[in-house]
Amino acid sequence: MKKYFLISMIAIALIGCNSASTKQVNEGPKTEVIDFDKRLKDLNIVLAAPSAPLASYVKTVRVGNLVYTAGHGPDKPDGSRVTGRLGDDLTLEQGQEAARLTAISLLSSLKAELGDLNKVKRIVKVLGLVQSTPDFKDQPKVMNAFSDLMVEVFGEKGKHARSAVGMSALPANWATEIEMVVEVED
Repeated sequence: MKKYFLISMIAIALIGCNSASTKQVNEGPKTEVIDFDKRLKDLNIVLAAPSAPLASYVKTVRVGNLVYTAGHGPDKPDGSRVTGRLGDDLTLEQGQEAARLTAISLLSSLKAELGDLNKVKRIVKVLGLVQSTPDFKDQPKVMNAFSDLMVEVFGEKGKHARSAVGMSALPANWATEIEMVVEVED
């Protein structure tokens, strides 16, 4: 009899723990709802219409709830681009500005694809290519400007996995070329 009583008590305790943990998960901390378009405005970032692709490809491809972007370059507001090689023609700070401009270019294409940046669930993966001399070793510092902007805009949803690599040459002599994978609402 004691054995059955003990088993019953354990079962009740386990059921209680299960429902309590389920309740806790369902009632987890409420995340703040952020209007990403408003956040861009607050950061004085203006998204322009995406520039045309340089060849026969598209700027974004959506597969299910993922958006893959083509590599984008550092588009300036006047339509020109930041060009040159880090460690030769450009300083670290100029490279960081190129990465930030590339981020804005990517956001422009993402908004054109989605219609609304509030559909972004998470920036998942980023590949950053930095045109640089063989002795330039600060590609991650260049890419930090991109990553920091994604976090400024999207908060925790902007944190992503990332690779930052040096390249001897990039298309059209761009200082940076960046692509990303973004999870979006279905």
